[in-house]
Amino acid sequence: MADRVLVIGSGGREHALAWKLAQSPHVKHVFVAPGNAGTADNGKISNSAVLVSNHTIVTQFCKDHNIGLVLVGQEALLAAGIVDDLRAAGVRCFGPSAKAAQLASNTSFAKAFLDRHGIPTARWKAFTNPQEACSTDFPARVVRARGPAARKEVTIATSKEEACRAVQEIMQDRMFGEMVVIEELLQGEELSCLCFTDGVTVASMPPAQAHKRLLDGDQGPNTGGMGAYCPVPQVQQSSSS
Repeated sequence: MADRVLVIGSGGREHALAWKLAQSPHVKHVFVAPGNAGTADNGKISNSAVLVSNHTIVTQFCKDHNIGLVLVGQEALLAAGIVDDLRAAGVRCFGPSAKAAQLASNTSFAKAFLDRHGIPTARWKAFTNPQEACSTDFPARVVRARGPAARKEVTIATSKEEACRAVQEIMQDRMFGEMVVIEELLQGEELSCLCFTDGVTVASMPPAQAHKRLLDGDQGPNTGGMGAYCPVPQVQQSSSS
């Protein structure tokens, strides 16, 4: 029997999820909360005004509308534990727990995890004091605000002065948070390798490359993403699974 599905989020990621879910014969209808113009009244897809920040209201919406599955794309909600709360209420939900979501939402947690398990990563330090943050001696620096809402607030600084300006914006002006992580800048190609897992089995997707800088030639400020493509020529494709 076809299920009703709720996708939580409002960006292109949620639009793509809803679009693909609607193609399945197992899906009767896809609600997107809050959604965007592309998911408004589009065949089997429609937007919902349910207050996604209130997990109790979302749970009740799922029960009232016979939602068979919830997919959460919004990172701040994952970090806030919406998956934990929905599952505790008996609602089937696809997404990481709040603890697991820290790998994406909390830069200092993720970097410490990599170090603890011997996974190669750029040198880094976390700071709560702006003067100490400006004293790092990496030749080139990546300045990251900490927290789910600020995860993509990243400055690629080629000088100590530029890094200090970014630190001041983040910490002294409290634009994005009260902690920064400063990393050594690694030069070269950057690829994303995403996987699906149920906690036991891992299924890998093909590697992809995203373009983060605003302007052509890797110029301009860093963004959440200006586009992506897959497959990538930097990785040889294998015919075997």
